[in-house]
Formats: sequence, structure tokens, C-alpha cells
Amino acid sequence: MPIIRNLGRAASQLLQSSGCGCGVSLVPVRAIGVSPRQVASDASFHSVTFSESDHPRVLITGGLGQLGVGLAKLLRKRFGKNNVILSDIRKPADNVFYSGPFIFADILDYKNLREIVVNNRITWLFHYSALLSAVGEANVPLARAVNITGLHNVLDIAAEHNLRLFVPSTIGAFGPTSPRDPTPDICIQRPRTIYGVSKVHAELMGEYYHYRYGLDFRCLRYPGIISADSQPGGGTTDYAVKIFHDAIKSGKFKCYLRPDTRLPMMYIDDCLKATLEVMEAPAEALTMRTYNINAMSFTPEELAQEVQKYVPELQVTYNVDQVRQAIADSWPMNFDDSNARRDWGWKHDYDLPELVTTMFSYLGSDSRIAQAN
Repeated sequence: MPIIRNLGRAASQLLQSSGCGCGVSLVPVRAIGVSPRQVASDASFHSVTFSESDHPRVLITGGLGQLGVGLAKLLRKRFGKNNVILSDIRKPADNVFYSGPFIFADILDYKNLREIVVNNRITWLFHYSALLSAVGEANVPLARAVNITGLHNVLDIAAEHNLRLFVPSTIGAFGPTSPRDPTPDICIQRPRTIYGVSKVHAELMGEYYHYRYGLDFRCLRYPGIISADSQPGGGTTDYAVKIFHDAIKSGKFKCYLRPDTRLPMMYIDDCLKATLEVMEAPAEALTMRTYNINAMSFTPEELAQEVQKYVPELQVTYNVDQVRQAIADSWPMNFDDSNARRDWGWKHDYDLPELVTTMFSYLGSDSRIAQAN
């Protein structure tokens, strides 16, 4: 196989000499069908063997989004502060920067991402970099680059360096032809957003890399995630976060979905717990690579009624955004997560009343909430 060896050696030399930081120099190796774990013999990276008792060395991409900071906090408590590296392309707030290791990482820069994995001896990678549903529809080329090309970089690096890789999926991976109440793990998907298409692509590519290259790929389909310490980020389910901020700030909330739009939801603590549990689950316990997880399912009207128990004067109006409404109408109303509950013991802690109580316990220092209490 002299041709393959020569191409691999040439790719390695280009990687070492290139100043642009792009990953295109690896394309010839991929194009001829060589496993992404096969690299040139003169490639410069460190080889480290870990015992089963060692803590994982963790990298979180897209770490300044809704979930990354909370996940880093949870993992640092479990594995040690210096074993969990948060990364993003944005400047972190001081409290995030000083809470543990943080580095710049652009998932579209293959060479730099590979160097980060090698130099920091990463063994687990949580890939959270993505453009969400409504934002993705506003900029499809960027969503395609971040959500799909970025994923390909991560998959190749994870396979090459034997990482355990977690990539979140979403209710957005389903479409209008999917069964909606409940939606099982395996069914017709056919989403109609670039966000959803990219998530189906991630699920299938991860499963392919698992069977083709032995990659330890794990994936959860998240419902809408609600947290107190992050602002809405452009997702269709973000109304369920915005209502709490608006209730406290102004006592007025304008919802962009119809009052009867039912979607599956989850409090962030349950989401992070499920993510850690599936990553720690024994490989032999997993009967699939992508699982639904669920906690509750409610409508904007039901959520508003629960919030008004704390802010009785809250005024709720509905000004339907047709783009987001169409997205929501194509998504599941409820998730069937029985496989996750059976295979690795998934169990949620927060239902709707506990969710609202917890949100206001974090946000409720305002006088309006204090008076209501």
C-alpha cells in the first residue's frame, strides 16, 4: 500500500507546516477510504495509556451555551477541576473563566481541535457546538458549516484518538410525519429545519462510526431544556425560559407559540444528570446509540397558569411567530423514553410544579415574587 502511506505522510507534513489552521489537508486520506484512526507514522502527537481507575480527561465544545457551563460544573465535582476543559469561540465571563480550565476551540479548525485533544490527553468529548432551530433557519449556510462540517471534524478526531464521544440530539430531529404522542426512539424522522436535519445526520454518522470504526458514540435526544442561569438562545422552546425572566422584570409575557402547543420539556439538572449517567453507563448495557429522554410535557398556557401562582398579576398575550409555530407543530408532543429507563435506569426528578418552584427559587429575589410568596 505505498500510495496510501505516501498520501498519509504528505497529509501529515501539510498539517505540520500549514499556518491557516484548516483541516483540508486531510481530505485525500479520507477520500481514499482509509479509517480516520489511521494516521501517518511520522505524525507528531503523544500516546498516553489510561488505566480503568483514572478519571476521564474531558473537553466540552460550545461550552458557553445553555448546557456547557452547568455540565462543566457537574463534571468537575465528579472528576476534579483540572480534568474538565471548557471551550468556545467567545470570551467567557469572569466567573466562568476562573472556575476552571477554559480554552479557545473552533470546531471548524480541524488542526487546532486535534492539537487540543492530543496536548490535553482528552478521553471524553462532549460536543455542544451547534446553531439552534430558529437561528439556524435565519442562517442556513452557517448552520450547515457548524452543525455538519464541525461534527465531521469531531467524529474523525474522536475515532482517531479512541475518545468516548457525546453529541446531543433533540426533539427537532423529528418531523411532521413522525408519530407525535408519544414519539418512540426509532421511527420516521424527516425534519424540516437545518437544525433537525443536522441532528439526524449526527445520530446516523455517530452510529455508523460506532459500527465501522468502533467509536464509543453516545447520544441523547433532549426535549426543551429550561434553566435559570441562561438567557434564551434562539430555540423554539425558549419561551419556557423567557416567561420567568419577563414575569420578574415586567409582569408581562408575550408568547410566540399558540397557547395549546404541547412540547416535551426538562429542567436542566435532569438533563445534565441524564448526560452524565449515559456516559458512565457500561457499554454492554446500551442497546442503542441514541436515546430519547423525557421528564414532562406541557403547553404555554399550562406553564403560564403555574407561573401565575407566583406572579398572579402576570399578563400573558400570544403573538404567534409562524416560523417557530411551524417548527413546533412538526415536533413531538411527548417522548417515549422507556428504553433509556430500562437500559441504564434513567429517572427524572422534576415535574412542572417542581420546575416552576425551582426557577423562582433562583430568580425570585424580586419584590414582586417576594410579595407573592
